[in-house]
Amino acid sequence: MYLHAITPGDHFSPRTGSAVPTVVDGLSRGGGPTSPPSGVLVARGTYEDRYDSADAIEYTPRSPLPFGRYVDAASSRLALPRFSARRVLAAAVADQAGLEPSIVLAHNAVQLVRPVRSPHVPVLYAHNELLRTYSRREAGRALDPAPVLVCVSRYIAQATAARLPARLHERLVVVPNGVDTTRTPSVPRSRGDRLHVVFVGRTIADKGPDLLVEAVRMLGRDDIAVTIVGADGFAPDAPPTSYERDLRRTAEQVRGPVTFTGFMPRDGVHAVLATADLVVVPSRWPDPHPLTPLEGMAAGAAVIGADIGGIPEAIEDAGLLVPPGDARAIAGAIAALADDEGYLLAQQHSALAHARRRDWSTSRRRLDEVLAPVLPRHA
Repeated sequence: MYLHAITPGDHFSPRTGSAVPTVVDGLSRGGGPTSPPSGVLVARGTYEDRYDSADAIEYTPRSPLPFGRYVDAASSRLALPRFSARRVLAAAVADQAGLEPSIVLAHNAVQLVRPVRSPHVPVLYAHNELLRTYSRREAGRALDPAPVLVCVSRYIAQATAARLPARLHERLVVVPNGVDTTRTPSVPRSRGDRLHVVFVGRTIADKGPDLLVEAVRMLGRDDIAVTIVGADGFAPDAPPTSYERDLRRTAEQVRGPVTFTGFMPRDGVHAVLATADLVVVPSRWPDPHPLTPLEGMAAGAAVIGADIGGIPEAIEDAGLLVPPGDARAIAGAIAALADDEGYLLAQQHSALAHARRRDWSTSRRRLDEVLAPVLPRHA
């Protein structure tokens, strides 16, 4: 069995915008007839309307130690375990003795590896650069019990290897994120009078929605409509930040309509993507392997993405890449697609084909392949 341990306090629910639960749901749905079953270790008190792709196994969460961050920082400098982080994460496996032998997939949880006991097998699942504050010695000590270290992209694998002792390098494997293609259209939808351009993600500077809005403002065209899906965080009622207020002020200078939806649950996001001609992923930061490019492609949209982090690995040759932080380059790519319907249609067909190749079943087959040698008996 695969037991997925997600971040304490996160929700294994379509109501959340968090990437990790979406990945766990996709991997769980993507299993074949011979794949091990999936369970998810979920903290009590999180959303009860959960994905039905895996069995939810509840546990009682623990609070961090007083001044836990400082305790862990001091422990790290003394070559000791990060006691506060380990205390919080170990709550997920407090009842592991009563569970069938499983591979425990510690999603973004370095300090969960050591608390996992035989016959269970701990595997780190890295969605981000997790070892920036670790020395090679500490990283080795924390991760030695894990026979496999899964990374969502080659970018993350390279960044992780740079912080690991050489003896652990051969344990690194890449399992790229996939996409749900159950709603994928057979052909792209026909474009309307306006090119509909969509951004999905947190509305923060790192994600770059301001670059998209500025690009469309520079074009000065009324035949382009923009929809910005997302908020600073995942709280639907949170007031707008100063960055979001500035974003709206810039949007007032755009000739075509710009719509801000705020945070939306997964079904709402999919509904907006289904109306998109083009999805733009304008991140300034090295996004490890964002879900949005593939989700846009699966909806039949062309995709423009920043050439940084794991974004090129998600898009491959099925979309357009632009330099990160370059609103003018984004504007040029949008104009090229807006002015040539044949080019737009070709990009959309390429995107659809790419999404079908990257269905979650492909990711799950890869995961099953790399974990098969360490699967415990009866798992």
